[in-house]
Amino acid sequence: MTEITPIKIAVDFDGTIVEHAYPEIGKEKLFAFQTLKELEKRGVLLILWTFRTGKELEDAVEFCRERGVEFYAVNKNYPEEVVDETVSRKIDADIYIDDKNLGGFPGWSEVWQMLYPFELQQKEAEKRIASMGRNIFKRLFSRKKKTDEE
Repeated sequence: MTEITPIKIAVDFDGTIVEHAYPEIGKEKLFAFQTLKELEKRGVLLILWTFRTGKELEDAVEFCRERGVEFYAVNKNYPEEVVDETVSRKIDADIYIDDKNLGGFPGWSEVWQMLYPFELQQKEAEKRIASMGRNIFKRLFSRKKKTDEE
Protein backbone atom coordinates (compact mmCIF):
# COMPACT_ATOMS: atom_id res chain seq x y z
CA MET A 1 0.00 0.00 0.00
CA THR A 2 1.32 3.43 -0.90
CA GLU A 3 1.67 5.73 2.10
CA ILE A 4 1.26 9.50 2.01
CA THR A 5 3.32 10.07 5.16
CA PRO A 6 4.43 11.94 7.10
CA ILE A 7 1.87 14.66 6.47
CA LYS A 8 -0.65 16.38 8.71
CA ILE A 9 -4.10 17.21 7.42
CA ALA A 10 -6.34 19.63 9.31
CA VAL A 11 -10.01 18.84 8.74
CA ASP A 12 -12.98 21.04 9.58
CA PHE A 13 -16.12 19.45 11.06
CA ASP A 14 -19.26 21.48 10.25
CA GLY A 15 -19.85 21.69 6.52
CA THR A 16 -16.94 19.34 5.78
CA ILE A 17 -17.33 16.07 7.68
CA VAL A 18 -21.04 16.71 8.32
CA GLU A 19 -23.65 19.05 6.85
CA HIS A 20 -24.01 22.43 8.57
CA ALA A 21 -26.38 22.18 11.55
CA TYR A 22 -24.31 23.91 14.24
CA PRO A 23 -24.63 23.68 17.21
CA GLU A 24 -26.26 20.31 16.43
CA ILE A 25 -24.37 17.66 14.47
CA GLY A 26 -25.49 17.54 10.86
CA LYS A 27 -25.92 14.61 8.53
CA GLU A 28 -22.68 12.79 7.65
CA LYS A 29 -21.20 13.89 4.30
CA LEU A 30 -20.95 11.18 1.63
CA PHE A 31 -17.59 9.33 1.78
CA ALA A 32 -16.31 11.49 4.66
CA PHE A 33 -15.52 8.68 7.07
CA GLN A 34 -14.39 6.21 4.40
CA THR A 35 -11.88 8.79 3.16
CA LEU A 36 -10.67 9.78 6.62
CA LYS A 37 -10.23 6.13 7.70
CA GLU A 38 -8.29 5.33 4.52
CA LEU A 39 -6.01 8.33 5.10
CA GLU A 40 -5.41 7.15 8.68
CA LYS A 41 -4.50 3.68 7.37
CA ARG A 42 -1.90 5.31 5.15
CA GLY A 43 -0.28 7.03 8.12
CA VAL A 44 -1.68 10.54 7.67
CA LEU A 45 -1.97 12.50 10.93
CA LEU A 46 -5.50 13.92 11.02
CA ILE A 47 -6.21 17.02 13.09
CA LEU A 48 -9.78 18.07 13.79
CA TRP A 49 -9.75 21.82 13.21
CA THR A 50 -13.10 23.32 14.14
CA PHE A 51 -14.83 26.33 15.63
CA ARG A 52 -16.48 24.04 18.21
CA THR A 53 -15.46 24.13 21.86
CA GLY A 54 -16.59 22.56 25.12
CA LYS A 55 -19.47 20.06 25.00
CA GLU A 56 -20.10 20.75 21.29
CA LEU A 57 -16.48 19.83 20.53
CA GLU A 58 -16.64 16.71 22.71
CA ASP A 59 -19.80 15.64 20.86
CA ALA A 60 -18.10 16.11 17.47
CA VAL A 61 -15.02 14.12 18.55
CA GLU A 62 -17.23 11.32 19.91
CA PHE A 63 -19.34 11.35 16.72
CA CYS A 64 -16.18 10.76 14.68
CA ARG A 65 -14.81 8.16 17.12
CA GLU A 66 -18.07 6.17 16.88
CA ARG A 67 -17.56 6.07 13.11
CA GLY A 68 -13.99 4.82 13.38
CA VAL A 69 -11.95 8.04 13.12
CA GLU A 70 -9.58 8.93 15.95
CA PHE A 71 -7.83 12.27 15.45
CA TYR A 72 -4.13 12.77 16.12
CA ALA A 73 -5.01 16.12 17.73
CA VAL A 74 -8.07 18.33 18.19
CA ASN A 75 -7.72 22.09 17.64
CA LYS A 76 -4.01 21.68 18.45
CA ASN A 77 -0.83 21.02 16.49
CA TYR A 78 -0.06 17.91 18.56
CA PRO A 79 -1.92 16.18 21.41
CA GLU A 80 0.27 17.48 24.26
CA GLU A 81 0.21 21.12 23.14
CA VAL A 82 -0.96 23.61 25.76
CA VAL A 83 -2.84 26.36 24.02
CA ASP A 84 -2.48 29.89 25.38
CA GLU A 85 -1.89 33.37 23.93
CA THR A 86 1.74 32.49 23.06
CA VAL A 87 0.62 29.75 20.67
CA SER A 88 -0.71 30.66 17.25
CA ARG A 89 -4.33 29.66 16.66
CA LYS A 90 -3.45 28.54 13.15
CA ILE A 91 -2.88 24.81 12.98
CA ASP A 92 0.46 23.71 11.51
CA ALA A 93 -0.71 21.31 8.80
CA ASP A 94 0.39 20.41 5.30
CA ILE A 95 -3.17 20.36 3.94
CA TYR A 96 -6.40 21.98 5.13
CA ILE A 97 -9.76 20.45 4.19
CA ASP A 98 -12.54 22.94 4.88
CA ASP A 99 -15.84 23.98 3.31
CA LYS A 100 -14.60 27.58 3.51
CA ASN A 101 -11.85 26.90 0.93
CA LEU A 102 -11.72 29.22 -2.04
CA GLY A 103 -14.21 27.65 -4.41
CA GLY A 104 -15.99 25.73 -1.62
CA PHE A 105 -15.77 22.13 -0.54
CA PRO A 106 -15.46 19.82 -3.58
CA GLY A 107 -16.75 16.69 -1.80
CA TRP A 108 -14.86 13.73 -0.33
CA SER A 109 -14.60 11.79 -3.59
CA GLU A 110 -12.81 14.73 -5.20
CA VAL A 111 -10.63 15.22 -2.11
CA TRP A 112 -9.54 11.57 -2.36
CA GLN A 113 -8.71 11.97 -6.05
CA MET A 114 -6.63 15.07 -5.31
CA LEU A 115 -4.67 13.33 -2.56
CA TYR A 116 -4.46 9.91 -4.18
CA PRO A 117 -4.78 10.18 -7.97
CA PHE A 118 -6.21 7.34 -10.06
CA GLU A 119 -2.80 6.54 -11.56
CA LEU A 120 -1.39 5.67 -8.13
CA GLN A 121 -4.46 3.59 -7.31
CA GLN A 122 -4.14 1.74 -10.62
CA LYS A 123 -0.44 0.95 -10.06
CA GLU A 124 -1.19 -0.30 -6.56
CA ALA A 125 -4.01 -2.52 -7.86
CA GLU A 126 -1.78 -3.92 -10.62
CA LYS A 127 0.88 -4.83 -8.05
CA ARG A 128 -1.71 -6.58 -5.86
CA ILE A 129 -3.12 -8.51 -8.83
CA ALA A 130 0.33 -9.56 -10.01
CA SER A 131 1.25 -10.63 -6.49
CA MET A 132 -1.98 -12.58 -6.05
CA GLY A 133 -1.44 -14.34 -9.38
CA ARG A 134 1.99 -15.60 -8.34
CA ASN A 135 0.71 -16.71 -4.97
CA ILE A 136 -2.18 -18.62 -6.53
CA PHE A 137 0.17 -20.45 -8.89
CA LYS A 138 2.52 -21.28 -6.00
CA ARG A 139 -0.38 -22.72 -4.04
CA LEU A 140 -1.69 -24.68 -7.00
CA PHE A 141 1.69 -26.14 -7.90
CA SER A 142 2.62 -26.93 -4.31
CA ARG A 143 -0.67 -28.81 -3.91
CA LYS A 144 -0.08 -30.67 -7.15
CA LYS A 145 3.36 -31.77 -5.99
CA LYS A 146 1.91 -33.10 -2.75
CA THR A 147 -0.78 -34.94 -4.72
CA ASP A 148 1.84 -36.38 -7.13
CA GLU A 149 3.94 -37.60 -4.22
CA GLU A 150 1.02 -39.56 -2.69
